[in-house]
Amino acid sequence: MKNNNPFFKKQKFVFLNKILNILGKQKIKKKIKITNVTDLKSAHLTDISFINNIKYLDNLKKSKAKHIITNENLFSKIKNYCNPIVVTNVLKSVYEVVLLFYPDSLDDAVDFNAVPTNIKSYKTAKFGNNVCIGKNVKIGKNTIIGHNSIIESNVQIGSNCIIGNNVLIKNTFIGKNVRVLDGSIIGKKGFGFFPKNNINVRYPHIGMVIINDNVEIGCNNTIDRGSLSNTIIGKNTFIDNQVHIAHNVNIGSNCIITGQVGFAGSSIVGNRVSIGGQAGISGHLKIGNNVQIGGGSGVLKNIPDNSKVMGYPAKDIRKFLKENK
Repeated sequence: MKNNNPFFKKQKFVFLNKILNILGKQKIKKKIKITNVTDLKSAHLTDISFINNIKYLDNLKKSKAKHIITNENLFSKIKNYCNPIVVTNVLKSVYEVVLLFYPDSLDDAVDFNAVPTNIKSYKTAKFGNNVCIGKNVKIGKNTIIGHNSIIESNVQIGSNCIIGNNVLIKNTFIGKNVRVLDGSIIGKKGFGFFPKNNINVRYPHIGMVIINDNVEIGCNNTIDRGSLSNTIIGKNTFIDNQVHIAHNVNIGSNCIITGQVGFAGSSIVGNRVSIGGQAGISGHLKIGNNVQIGGGSGVLKNIPDNSKVMGYPAKDIRKFLKENK
């Protein structure tokens, strides 16, 4: 599958001085073209990115981006690796820069281009009743789309997939042999905002959802698209019913996630991870490979490879069982 994002119109470039001006910073003499705003890992040499937590210093050191929006506390720690742009509120500043590149990025309204299916356009797929398909949608061979489902513009779905009834898919690339069961919503904007003048201002979400081959998404799941990066589900991962996956979450391959699990934003889950029902994973965490998390657990910190944890806060399962005899 392609990794370029067809869902939002982007300005070809923005001069760095225009960015500095909108952030209230002093302009420079040199004319520098910035081609995108993105996360540290995805950034190219001509992109601008940001850091607002020291835990991402290693990502910054490896990043190709040279112009980095940051705060005063991090300036001395990152100045040798990039050109810091110091601001009072990093998230607010990134919001303003995103709107320069993607002026329509806050528009998440109904896709009125999604209309009842022209079956002749998809000769090798099968559709239920009242299916709506947007513009430039690609659907692979032998894929089935259930009753009352909506596939919005530019979505890509691979071959041999089954999309259930009453499903909404937007801002998403789906691989082969994927099943999305009834009632799921995939690719909506994430729950990101910041307070400004006693109101909550929505944060733009210009990322995608990428679902790899042989994944199963249970009934009534919600998977948010990424903010600057993408939300990704790895190959062969099975997700039970009523699971919420927030923006920028990356879930590895061959994972088993049971009912009513919730993932906060930007957490990374390794391969072959099993998570019991009603567990909660806090944001910006790293869960290692071969980890087992017991049902009802609250994960508040990183978990290393090959761990078995349970409880709130989640701890080594032997310690949990000993304390709760």
